[in-house]
Amino acid sequence: MDMTYLIVGASLAGAKGAEALRASGFDGRIVLIGAENELPYERPPLSKGYLHGTTGREKIYVHPRQWYAQSDIELRLGAVVTDIDRAAHQVTLDDGSRVGYSKLLITTGSSPRRLPVPGADLDGVLYLRSVADSDRIRDALRTASRIAVIGAGWIGLEVTAAARAAGVEVSLLEAADLPLLRPLGPEVARLFATLHREHGVDQHFGVTVAEVTGAAGRAGGVRLTDGSHIEADAVIVGVGVTPNTELAVAADLEVRDGIVTDAQLRSSDPDIYAAGDVASAFHPLAGQHIRVEHWANALNQPQTAARAMLGQEVSYDAVPYFFTDQYDLGMEYSGYIGPDGYEQVVFRGDVGRREFIAFWLGAGGRVLAGMNVNIWDVTDAIQGLIRASVPVDVSELQDAAVPLESLSGS
Repeated sequence: MDMTYLIVGASLAGAKGAEALRASGFDGRIVLIGAENELPYERPPLSKGYLHGTTGREKIYVHPRQWYAQSDIELRLGAVVTDIDRAAHQVTLDDGSRVGYSKLLITTGSSPRRLPVPGADLDGVLYLRSVADSDRIRDALRTASRIAVIGAGWIGLEVTAAARAAGVEVSLLEAADLPLLRPLGPEVARLFATLHREHGVDQHFGVTVAEVTGAAGRAGGVRLTDGSHIEADAVIVGVGVTPNTELAVAADLEVRDGIVTDAQLRSSDPDIYAAGDVASAFHPLAGQHIRVEHWANALNQPQTAARAMLGQEVSYDAVPYFFTDQYDLGMEYSGYIGPDGYEQVVFRGDVGRREFIAFWLGAGGRVLAGMNVNIWDVTDAIQGLIRASVPVDVSELQDAAVPLESLSGS
């Protein structure tokens, strides 16, 4: 029987899923369908090197175009899947055509949350998700003298850093009391506030946007609920993302903040899998379903999904990981802090010089997460501590002379 493995979402996760199927020995038909006309690409450069202009467009692609033909992968770009017929094992495309599948992998990613205020549809209100979005923001930074960035999350801060590097004045607007307060907590979040203040960013915390103002159809600023007005030549919004689960919901798959899967990335339908931003996967290390919106997940999860689709006994248990670059600060973060939060943050190194490791500790002194700032080649050791899930001595954790590996018993 001929086998067709279909991947919906020509993203990093989608391209890596196709690659992993071939690498795992699958010699049947692979069809990779994507709504954009671009080759599958990586998203981190869109707010980093590509936005800064230091990374060329060809460098963001997961594979060159010829790789797909050489790997016998049918790449259909500019095509939107509108429906999944689980009973017939078929999907419908926006042109009315249908494609059958034996197994289906959904890698549709996520979309930026839209700003729900008057004026949000004016020209000059920009979001960052696609390469076209990054192009528009880069164009804006070439002509603007001042921008407003709404949202002090990872995307908002990276765009802010790019704008300052381009000599553009930035007003950063955030509803919370500090940037990155939810993922990092106040102990580390305030360090990012200091970083951006030192680079001349006009920061407004604890504020709410009432409307985007403008004239002749174009944004000219932001009015806050306290009545104050921030002038801006462009407004960039980074207030989070929402997983693209519309197809899964319509197909009556289990969806709960993403497509719910087991540790093998299998959904509630045994022939449908999900990976990347859209997947809320059971994580053996965390002991619960989690959805990770970062590059490493999109890079690595598809390998597990592909092998599971081929009937292999696998489980995705990688420690969640992401990284950022802002001004002279480079950092890597490993781990997951669940809904119960953490009990304390411990620092090792020189925080003032921004050469340190921060550890988030949970009950019993277990390391839940670690972030190395301008200190490199320690990710494996940090992840070893997280995996060990054993109490650590705080004084030894703070002492840079004590090898991290010794604290996990490795």
